[in-house]
Amino acid sequence: MRKFLRLCAGAVLAAAIAVSPISPASAQDTKGTIYYLVPTLLDEFQTGSVSAIEKFMGDVGYEVKSLDAQNRTDLQLNQLDDVLNLDPAALIIAAVDFDAIKPGIEKAREAGVPVMIFDRQITSTPSDLTSVAGTVEIGELAAGEIKRLLEEKNGSATGKVLQILGDPGDPYTLDIQKGFEDTMAGTDVDIITQAAMQWEASNAGSIAQDQLLTNPDIDLIFVHAAHLAVAVAAVLEAQGKAPGEIMLVSSNGAPVGLDLIRKGWEQVEVEQPLYAQAAALAMFADKVVNGEELTPGTYEVTGLPSTLTVEEWGPNIKIPGAVITADNVDDPKFWGNLQPPAEPVSPVE
Repeated sequence: MRKFLRLCAGAVLAAAIAVSPISPASAQDTKGTIYYLVPTLLDEFQTGSVSAIEKFMGDVGYEVKSLDAQNRTDLQLNQLDDVLNLDPAALIIAAVDFDAIKPGIEKAREAGVPVMIFDRQITSTPSDLTSVAGTVEIGELAAGEIKRLLEEKNGSATGKVLQILGDPGDPYTLDIQKGFEDTMAGTDVDIITQAAMQWEASNAGSIAQDQLLTNPDIDLIFVHAAHLAVAVAAVLEAQGKAPGEIMLVSSNGAPVGLDLIRKGWEQVEVEQPLYAQAAALAMFADKVVNGEELTPGTYEVTGLPSTLTVEEWGPNIKIPGAVITADNVDDPKFWGNLQPPAEPVSPVE
């Protein structure tokens, strides 16, 4: 069975390499090839990350090959094994499984191949650079906006909020929950929390439907991803609710969330800064590839003040999110409008 999986992985790897677009760096002037191990291409954040990483790495002179793990841990580990034989300049990993990928990261670094972590932070083993959103801060921003919306509706920050997490095994959603609940502490808001297992939109829809039956006085629903908001909005519409009658807030800033704002179903998206997260990797790519030390401090990444620290798991750059409402929803700086910044990023000296 293991041999069969390896053969399948090799075939998928060859196909992925064959079709992966080449970044702006030409074959003649490229500094090397970086392989991006993508967990899945079934959501807009992940497909957007491929084009963003290829664009920004091309700005600083690297060719990028992106490999889709199809949400399979075994396939991603096999892809990692295979690309180590292709003399990569570095790897970028967004893990399918945080724990399962650990030995693969260690194997790559032992082989002298730098590893950069994109978005899905891994703290169990060292890597050469991690680029993440400020997820706790996303929860804090969402809480501030929810307080504002409740005050506008009820005269003060009171009422009932249904919070729908993503999968509780994902630190992304747990961090947002922490930031949200810590900021809401001390208010008179009743918060009901349930998890949409495996980030399934249908699970979020079922939660909303059930809770609206038992708690018809819910003022606002806060979901941790825009694709979950789509399912919730469909439930509200099916129940005869008008847009905005029960308010809706989401995080991550995907195109579907921005569309819900334009249609009035959603009042706020708190964006996960996809473009900046990708640009940060490119800014430090030369230093990572050359084994140079990264200096902690504040760096501006696509206009966002971002903080680089050195943690137990290695250098970690954290980038803030942003609030999207009907007033600014069409701003091209938000990744949900699918207009990557035209300006090239520059390597950090």
